[in-house]
Amino acid sequence: MTTKGDNINLKLRSLPNKPGVYQFYDKSGTIIYVGKAKDLKKRVTSYFTKQNENGKTRMLVSKINDIKYIIVDSELDALLLENNLIKEHQPKYNIQLKDDKTYPWICIKKEPFPRVFSTRRLIKDGSKYYGPYPSVYVINTLLELIRELYPLRSCSLNLAENKINEGKYKVCLEYHIGNCLGPCVGKESAENYDRYILEIEHILKGNLNQVIKVLKAQMQTAAAALEFEKAGELKEKISTIERFQSKSAVVSSSIDKVDVITVLNEDKVAYVNYLVISNGAIVHGITVEVSKKLEESSEDIIGFVLPELRDRYNSPSKEILISEPINLEMEGLNFFVPQRGDKRSLVELSVRNTKYFRMEKLKKEKIVNPEKHTERILEQIRKDFRLDDLPHHIECFDNSNFQGTNAVAACVVFKDAKPSKKDYRHFNIKTVEGPDDFASMEEVVYRRYKRLIDEGQSLPQLIVIDGGKGQLSSALKALDKLEIRGKVAIVGIAKKLEEIFYPGDTLPIYIDKRSESLKVIQFMRNEAHRFGITHHRNKRSKNALISELTQINGIGEKTFEELIKTFKSVNGVKKASMDDLSACIGQAKAKIIHRYFHGGGSA
Repeated sequence: MTTKGDNINLKLRSLPNKPGVYQFYDKSGTIIYVGKAKDLKKRVTSYFTKQNENGKTRMLVSKINDIKYIIVDSELDALLLENNLIKEHQPKYNIQLKDDKTYPWICIKKEPFPRVFSTRRLIKDGSKYYGPYPSVYVINTLLELIRELYPLRSCSLNLAENKINEGKYKVCLEYHIGNCLGPCVGKESAENYDRYILEIEHILKGNLNQVIKVLKAQMQTAAAALEFEKAGELKEKISTIERFQSKSAVVSSSIDKVDVITVLNEDKVAYVNYLVISNGAIVHGITVEVSKKLEESSEDIIGFVLPELRDRYNSPSKEILISEPINLEMEGLNFFVPQRGDKRSLVELSVRNTKYFRMEKLKKEKIVNPEKHTERILEQIRKDFRLDDLPHHIECFDNSNFQGTNAVAACVVFKDAKPSKKDYRHFNIKTVEGPDDFASMEEVVYRRYKRLIDEGQSLPQLIVIDGGKGQLSSALKALDKLEIRGKVAIVGIAKKLEEIFYPGDTLPIYIDKRSESLKVIQFMRNEAHRFGITHHRNKRSKNALISELTQINGIGEKTFEELIKTFKSVNGVKKASMDDLSACIGQAKAKIIHRYFHGGGSA
């Protein structure tokens, strides 16, 4: 009896060393994954021979019951076929474009005296379609420009030559208000109308400079022929186009027929921005979200998305600008990472677009579904800090002293990635003499968790120590005394390079500076520092008060407390009148205080 493993091994041995597309099937005969390969045998065999670190990939391999493949002539053919199969079958483990909207196009209808209008339906009748455009606003702006420049018909009449010659039609209101020149009654020639359409095509392709050049030549001809009214109309058209051009994203007149694609790659999704550049202007731009299934790299995502977007926008560009080098070959295309100049600016613009798109999505998620937003951040912290559980409760410690005096510490508490200020705690250092940050950290960590344990309260899932390996080691000593080391995850964060230290690791790890988890930890560290410094300043201020007032002969601790209770500060005591001081502490002591501050010495 042939087993599943025998069947797979037989298929692997028979795979050719050719480019092609492979399909994985589950036991029900459903396609669960489609992939492309320069070498089918090497690529498919790798799934079963190497140790897959990613759990999703292991899950995919465990589900494979059969393998089929299609040989093609080139890697480009494999890429296109892979896209078509993914669109058709939507396999469970393939990335998918989260973009199923039907985008609007501008149609130049194939008919006598063509109409120009927006549509979401592409009909293969010989008409020309330009787009798709990412928003109706862009479409309306272009159509408004076209209507302002050219008197096109808007009716759906059949303007075949024989129909016009038979006199079947009458001019409508559009003719009388000057929006149409009346081709329906023979008042406009097909040649003149077709010239409008040719110029409109240039506009829709982004060739505005070409249109301006033609119109300027016509204006000069009209002026030379003393047709000043016509020349004035042409001048107004040129001004209109130039105003529109100034509003479009002009990059550089020397950049033509270039595409830009950049990827912001995250754990479960990726954001892809795509720009089409023609004659120095961005004529198309879109950002899409890609749902990942198997930790695909940026290279994998570009290979999947780029053919789809190039086909959608009918891009003729051969040069593709990217933000980082990739090992991807597509026939006829040249991938290039610009280092400076206008092309580099284009790539940076594309990268910003992906970031803005992501930020906007996360803002909406936070408003619409705050629980999901919190859960996602906690999951990111769990992953980045290698935790077993979601860190719903995190605490961060920071020490503070000034020239070895007034040593204090602060503990801030975050619950569900947000500050829980009612749980913040200050600590005055009790057992440590002098400026010993390590011993101070050991003391406050011990005191904090000794109290939580004694009171039967829950411990945090993560402890963050503001400091490097030395501070972390001191905190670990406290956990050892309490016998809770290993029950609570603990890390140290060094200020200089935002390095994260783990117990037992000699080298720190670096978390992506863009990661939301690092931003939460940085916020906690800054909050602990702020909270600790506030307490530290208050303590120093109080000590300064005690020092200055209690050095006056005849003024003791009890008198000091009465003065501060009434006047709030040393400055308040200084400003107090003799009568106010007498009312507070009696006339004899009031004279002593008043003489000290206003008489130049102590009694």
